[in-house]
Amino acid sequence: MDRFLSLLAFAIGFAFAGAARASDFLETYRLAKQNDPTFAAARAQMEAGLEKLPQGRALLLPVITGAANTTWNEATNKAINNDFNFNSNGWNVTLTQPLFRWQNYVQYKQSESQVLQAEAQYGQATQDLIVRVAQAYFDVLAAQDNLEFTKANKVAIAEQLAQAKRNFEVGTATITDTNEAQARFDLAGAQEIAGQNALEVALRALQQIIGSVPDRFTPLKSKLVIEAPQPNNMDDWVQSSRSGNFVVKGNEAALDIAAREVERQRAGHYPNVDVVASYADNTSQNVALLAGLRATITQSAIGVQLSVPIYAGGSVNSRTREAVALKEKARQDLESSQRAAEFNARQSFLNVTNGMAQVKALEQALVSSETALQSNYVGYQVGVRINIDVLNSQQQVFQTKRDLARARYDTIVNGLKLKAAAGSLAEDDVAAVNRLLGTD
Repeated sequence: MDRFLSLLAFAIGFAFAGAARASDFLETYRLAKQNDPTFAAARAQMEAGLEKLPQGRALLLPVITGAANTTWNEATNKAINNDFNFNSNGWNVTLTQPLFRWQNYVQYKQSESQVLQAEAQYGQATQDLIVRVAQAYFDVLAAQDNLEFTKANKVAIAEQLAQAKRNFEVGTATITDTNEAQARFDLAGAQEIAGQNALEVALRALQQIIGSVPDRFTPLKSKLVIEAPQPNNMDDWVQSSRSGNFVVKGNEAALDIAAREVERQRAGHYPNVDVVASYADNTSQNVALLAGLRATITQSAIGVQLSVPIYAGGSVNSRTREAVALKEKARQDLESSQRAAEFNARQSFLNVTNGMAQVKALEQALVSSETALQSNYVGYQVGVRINIDVLNSQQQVFQTKRDLARARYDTIVNGLKLKAAAGSLAEDDVAAVNRLLGTD
């Protein structure tokens, strides 16, 4: 009895052994920030979006252009029967300062919203990265647990098989016990192969994000307390999701951009007023003069220029109608994202609270399963239980441990998803989860 329980304890404990030189969750997240191509693309997209503001501001500032020319000329003055070959040269500078270009002003205001949209999209990408890394990291831990529990179960079944064979040889048990133990042992071998494959897939999924695979991973502490969400009220999280969710923020900015686009297109009917200043310097040869003298002419000008659109084939009205339709689309996209954020907040909150309850129930179930295993083993030793009872109890212990570990991982990930739904997920939350890892 003592030998069996010691072997079982060793087999179960083997699943948690070997965390030296492990990569923890925080280190994995920081690697992902450096190496994940999806996040890198989002960062580049944000940097591009930030340039919309100086581009919009430039539409309100003066534009200065310069030009220069040189021309080779061949001319004949028939009055004096003389040919002239010469260069004429010139240059000019023009400054245009918009005084009233309503399209430009509206586009500048659009650029402010485009920056907000880019920042919101980057914020969402940052939160998505945390959730993706958490899911991949804990999927690896779950796959490791499943494999090691399967191995530990196989070790325990092997011991039970050996004992059944010994009992059969001395005549205290039937061949049925041996066959049942052999069948369980063979099944455990198949489960081990499947577990190895699942672990390899989980490792490669994490590698896709961080670019490499750590040698070891830091597991969750065995004595773990998962805190309830704060605030511990679903409605508060739902309310936060309607305003704080980054997808919602991005769509709010998109709606503002679309509304201003309607105004910008309507401004195609408005006049434009500019201040135009120019300076020109031209040098040429006057072939009408007998001497063919070269002359330099400089000219300065400043004035106000008015341009009034009269007819553009109906394109302004058409683009305005298009912008109105796109504004309505943006409004519906915003409503859809708000509803989705609310749903995600409710779902994640329920998953966290129910997950905590499930963890507590499984912890109690594990105590009961281990007690049942001990009772069945003692009953088997004294002849009131059969081998299949021990094998079933043993399987129940490993299944409960696997379910408990998975429930803990899912509850933690759902806690991160809840904060992401409300737009409050940050690296501090990664550090908080990281403190749940380690050896007791």
